[in-house]
Amino acid sequence: MIQLGAVILAAGKGTRMKSKLPKVLHKVCGRPMVLQVIEAVRAAGIEKMVAVVGHGAEEVRQALGSTVEYAVQEQQLGTGHAVQQAEALFVEFNGAVLVLCGDTPLVTRDTVSRLIQYHQEQRAAATVLTALMEEPAGYGRIVRHPNGTVAKIVEDKDASEQERQIKEINTGAYCFNSGELFSALKNLTPANAQGEYYLTDTLEILQKQGKTISGMVIQDPREMMGINDRLQLAEAEAMMRKRITENLMREGVTILDPATTWIDQGVKIGADTVIYPNTVIEGSTVIGEDCLIGPGARLVDASLEQGVEVQYSIVLESTLGAQTTVGPYAYIRPGSSIGQGAKVGDFVEIKKSVIGNGSKVPHLSYIGDSFIGEQVNIGAGTITCNYDGKNKYNTTIGDGAFVGSNTNLVAPVEVGPGAIIAAGSTITKNVPGEALAVARSKQSNIDNWVSKKKKRD
Repeated sequence: MIQLGAVILAAGKGTRMKSKLPKVLHKVCGRPMVLQVIEAVRAAGIEKMVAVVGHGAEEVRQALGSTVEYAVQEQQLGTGHAVQQAEALFVEFNGAVLVLCGDTPLVTRDTVSRLIQYHQEQRAAATVLTALMEEPAGYGRIVRHPNGTVAKIVEDKDASEQERQIKEINTGAYCFNSGELFSALKNLTPANAQGEYYLTDTLEILQKQGKTISGMVIQDPREMMGINDRLQLAEAEAMMRKRITENLMREGVTILDPATTWIDQGVKIGADTVIYPNTVIEGSTVIGEDCLIGPGARLVDASLEQGVEVQYSIVLESTLGAQTTVGPYAYIRPGSSIGQGAKVGDFVEIKKSVIGNGSKVPHLSYIGDSFIGEQVNIGAGTITCNYDGKNKYNTTIGDGAFVGSNTNLVAPVEVGPGAIIAAGSTITKNVPGEALAVARSKQSNIDNWVSKKKKRD
């Protein structure tokens, strides 16, 4: 089987983004755009990938890690110059090499696979991925021979008036035979309006050597949209988001209003789950079947079992057991685990805590650094006082305990199984199982105090 490799161009600064962040690291549906390209290429079966980095090289390396090899383009002298920097990593390689731009996050695995297949079928030295556009201004034009093979690509700034009338444009993606690619790169010159080494010139070099250059027209030109500014970034986000929601709906997920539903690539959602409007689902979130999410929910790196309901609430890096309900207006912070059949109600904040199966924190409470057993009831206004200004401490509440409303639990403290805490108590000592704890001042009534005060005034 032929060897397959890829060079991903990720060295540009992206001046029009007006950002400190390298352009290719701007995210589309939760992932850096260059990673979107890499994942599409890898899904097409290509293992050897080289990212050409330059501006913000260290940041790009940190984002991509060991998923690719790296070549460095110290000076941005054009696309041909960028690919030249990867040659040393292909010395013992003999096969087909894809070249793609790192700012085209909408490219799909199917398109990459078709490009490779078409290149092999045409027995070409190089194949360029092209698109037909009604408004081709700004793009390099594809000039073809009468037999349909590609003669050359002319950049917009270098094109004649006749060449500017051509509607077939270069998408910036190619498939080359590796030996012929790196041989042609050695003959590049910067004889153009930009004074750069164009990768497109390699096609003309190969064509003059009698080699076949083919061009494959992409079915949907939007796939190869390059991102150069924030407007295009938002446009790509919208298209990717539409693609994600459509795929989920085809798999049995109900999304009531896709236009107001934001779901990152990589999120997994089970069949018969319903997503209500104005919901954001991010990161590596996994949602089981038969859940009701939203309206107005935000889930980030969350794991939800089946039958969970979350409305008008935020869940961050936490797990929710089956048949659990959350909200409205609850805030579950990272490191929390909510058991099966539990309830986290309105205006409740849970931080780095375990809530056992069947337990309820219905409203107006803060539970932090706590372990709450099964079938526990936490009354309204309960606060775990977990921070003394320097250190944080744990609260433990045993199975079946009942905590009355407006209770303060001053950690570290333990409440035994089956214990009852009277409303309005401030608990500073451990409460044994089955005990009743009352920690409040005795009420005193002073008769006629109001009328006496009025006389004094």
